[in-house]
Amino acid sequence: MELTERKKKVLRSVVDLYIQTAEPVGSKAITELPDMNYSSATIRNEMADLTAMGYLEQPHTSAGRVPAAAGYRLYVDELMADYRLSIDETQSINTAIEEKMQRVDKMLEKVAKLVSQATDLPAISVASRHGGATVKRYDLILAGQGSVILVVMLSDEQVVNKLMKLPVTVEQTDLQVLSAVLNATMTDLSPEEFTPELLERVMSAAGNASALVPVIMEFTAETLRGHGSTNMAVAGQMRILGQPEYRDVDKAQKVMSSLDEEALSNLPAIMQNQNGTKVLVGPENVAQELKDTSVVMTKFDIGDGMQGMIGVVGPTRMDYAKVTARLSYFAESLSKLFAKPETPALPGGTEETHKEA
Repeated sequence: MELTERKKKVLRSVVDLYIQTAEPVGSKAITELPDMNYSSATIRNEMADLTAMGYLEQPHTSAGRVPAAAGYRLYVDELMADYRLSIDETQSINTAIEEKMQRVDKMLEKVAKLVSQATDLPAISVASRHGGATVKRYDLILAGQGSVILVVMLSDEQVVNKLMKLPVTVEQTDLQVLSAVLNATMTDLSPEEFTPELLERVMSAAGNASALVPVIMEFTAETLRGHGSTNMAVAGQMRILGQPEYRDVDKAQKVMSSLDEEALSNLPAIMQNQNGTKVLVGPENVAQELKDTSVVMTKFDIGDGMQGMIGVVGPTRMDYAKVTARLSYFAESLSKLFAKPETPALPGGTEETHKEA
């Protein structure tokens, strides 16, 4: 059976109306649309064909039709109209971002809440750091009697530190020797290169401060491994209960139990090599717990080797066009927010440099 342009038009109308009302759509409601110049009998025949083709479902014999997963997929891929954000919507999103996104360390929780508020759906926010960071420099600073601060500068300009207890025999000159050894042997290495052989070589060259080397090496390796980790925040889980689909207590409990970080942990991997926005409709979800929902995700750039991702989870009836438009706008705005200003070029094509006198 051929999927004609008229069938596509009827399917788009069914999805649009179902998104608005959450009620099965009958042929009469479609014929009342301004751009539908077909008889009720023609619409009924087309809806019957779409049902036979698997794009629509009929919950009850006397009821209208609702979109099936295949219908939503075709709608997302081909049929939905672009949703243009209003000036008020763009201003609202910009104001929320400017006011509430001041610190990157709390970005995930704030972004998830903002996205959830803007879409009225449960939202996720993810930050992933790309691998490949190495140590650029080590410094050891005396911090009073019997302790020293290890300062590690990474290749992406991030700085981490650790307070360590000193062996009683270690002097300032011993720490200077250890710093020189660390910077000569343990910079520009991946976590896999911190081997027992390297540990033995560094300890033999560290003199009286050799007892600090295992602690320093373990801390460095853990820091570099953590540099490639993924953090996630989930917000607005209770908003799903406001959707008509989840008025049934059993169904609501099932979906609520799936809206946690463990069930959503595979979503960032799906976006790893994905550009633009990704929509997973019902059965397309990798997690069994999400088979009755749809997920919309998109990425944004945080800078400093970090990639962000935002997404929402909701009923398959969600307004995909509106949700996609809002997530895309969020992603573009967040990428601009975290973008580092470029160094201004001087006349003649040279970049400005600063030298100490």
